Amino acid sequence: MASKTIAKDIITLRGSAAIVSEFFGYAANSILYNRAVYPEESFAKVKKYGLPMLLTQDEGVKTFITNLTAQLSEWLEAGKLQRIVLVIMSKATSEVLERWNFNIETDKEVVEKGVSREKSDKEIMREIQAIMRQIASSITYLPCLDEPCVFDVLAYTDTDVAVPLAWIESDAKLIKNPQMVKLHSFDTKIHKVDTLVSYKNDDWDEEE
Repeated sequence: MASKTIAKDIITLRGSAAIVSEFFGYAANSILYNRAVYPEESFAKVKKYGLPMLLTQDEGVKTFITNLTAQLSEWLEAGKLQRIVLVIMSKATSEVLERWNFNIETDKEVVEKGVSREKSDKEIMREIQAIMRQIASSITYLPCLDEPCVFDVLAYTDTDVAVPLAWIESDAKLIKNPQMVKLHSFDTKIHKVDTLVSYKNDDWDEEE
């Protein structure tokens, strides 16, 4: 009797947390490269999501992002993470120039009851590809950062989450009257990530 095996792409809470935290690690690297926060030569090319991606070779930044993604995965698995913001600031004045917002909606039923969801890995990858392409083309829609910059990462969690030792409570590092560009989103069926970049709006006086 002939039979066939039908494979389903089952997404668990732990698997979804791993996908989202890994995505943020690669997205952060891509932002730091494409916004020239670190020199071009300090990045190495790898292939991920079916795309050429750039990863920092700076040991300090590598360690920071590795520790960051591990913490994010823990919060995501607990259903406690609401938003991640990568902030780019002027090195000289600490003025906030850009905020890359990653808003996270979590399926509470999965967290509370331990159920799983179904979605193909290929579909998730296509959605992530679209975001990564938008980050890579950010030079076409964002102002040039013409001064040395530094970055920081803000995590918005549920209020009952204890602040880990490596983190400190911070202000929101907002931009006054920002311009905003909404990017694509992706959804694992457990975590939905919406992406938005806001940036400093320098008013130029048009000549009459």
